[in-house]
Amino acid sequence: MTAALDTIIDPDTYTRGVPHDLLTALRRDSPVIRMPEPAVEHWPEGPGFWAVLRHADVKQVLRTPAVFSSQLGATQIRDPATPEALTYVRRMMLNLDPPEHSRIRGLLTKAFTPRAIARLENKIERWAHELVAAVAPRGECDFAKDVAADLPLLTLAEIFGVPPQDRWLMFDWSNRVIGYQDAEYSTSAASDERAEGATDMARAALDLRPVPGPDGRMPDPRTRDGMPDLYAYANALGDYKRTNPGDDVMSNLMRHRDSTGAVTLAEFENLFWLFSVAGNETLRNGLPGGMLALLSTVDQYRLLLRERDLLPGAVEEMLRWWTPVMHFRRTATQDTRLSDVDIKAGDKVVVWFSSANRDESVFAEPEAFDITRTANDHLTFGHGPHFCLGAHLAKVQMRAMFAAVLDQLGQVELAGEPVRLRSNFQNGIKSLPIRWRTTK
Repeated sequence: MTAALDTIIDPDTYTRGVPHDLLTALRRDSPVIRMPEPAVEHWPEGPGFWAVLRHADVKQVLRTPAVFSSQLGATQIRDPATPEALTYVRRMMLNLDPPEHSRIRGLLTKAFTPRAIARLENKIERWAHELVAAVAPRGECDFAKDVAADLPLLTLAEIFGVPPQDRWLMFDWSNRVIGYQDAEYSTSAASDERAEGATDMARAALDLRPVPGPDGRMPDPRTRDGMPDLYAYANALGDYKRTNPGDDVMSNLMRHRDSTGAVTLAEFENLFWLFSVAGNETLRNGLPGGMLALLSTVDQYRLLLRERDLLPGAVEEMLRWWTPVMHFRRTATQDTRLSDVDIKAGDKVVVWFSSANRDESVFAEPEAFDITRTANDHLTFGHGPHFCLGAHLAKVQMRAMFAAVLDQLGQVELAGEPVRLRSNFQNGIKSLPIRWRTTK
């Protein structure tokens, strides 16, 4: 049993795929199970945690922040390396509990209402069309790198007021933070030559970008000291928005910071971190994950080509079946009980979305990818007070991208083996070669 549990934590496991068979067996046997926290490379051994695998229990944890806190130990399984690091990451909206979480979230909600997103839809559809059109004559491409990577960057730059020529910085930062367990991504795949067309802010940030140490590793990207370029850019952009305000999130945050003091410097910086990394990475992996789902079930792909009104439901099923973010942590604030398991105050409690989204008590034939699925209460965007602000925006982008693919490429097929991200947190695809028949 210990070896099986270690498999779930081992990042090498996920280069072959999510171990759904193992998660299903564990969920059926013990939906709340104590798991070890072995050392993984420079990630030290920890005290272990409770893995919550059943859909109903995951919902219970996420909607009860008074019992299962985001802030006590933050939301990653591994503890921050120092008390100072924990103090800083606690200021991130992702790691706040109500009422502080509600205060910060309230400053951002206007940017993510359906009405606000509707104003962006034409731009998103145009960007998706242009990205697909750029590769269409070639007959093949790497969908993950050539197509899927840029749409979330373009959209985030528009919403948050990042100059579009600087958007590649967010790609670099996401690689280093989300891919810290992956040898390629941990040092990033961004090209410094992109700085030639970037703003002075971007070039100044690039000068502060850390380099690998003697051991070949970058500084810990989940600390402030590990991402000096990101935080330098955040502050430079904030200064720019003071004198050049626009109708964007960063301008709005600066107005609140300067006029009312409602946003502290740490909160401002951490919101920018959250936008740049989390806002980008889920969709960046959800798009190729959705494509791989279609390629794995050719009958479903052909059905979608014939019946385009199934696209909204197909996107929901892609999000359930692939589940980009596999888990999040909470910390028990008190002794409690969940599914007949006693949990002590201070214990780590980790909700496993990859398992909950395949719970057979909620989803009929959960292993099947079915674009006609109607009852699809997936938890890909969470539940409760931390339900993802950008959920609607992500779905709009996915619908736009797959509409462009269906319109311009038609039926596509795999042109090589997918390359998965080495990560036990993000279900990522680094490379997805595809090909299609071109029109002569």
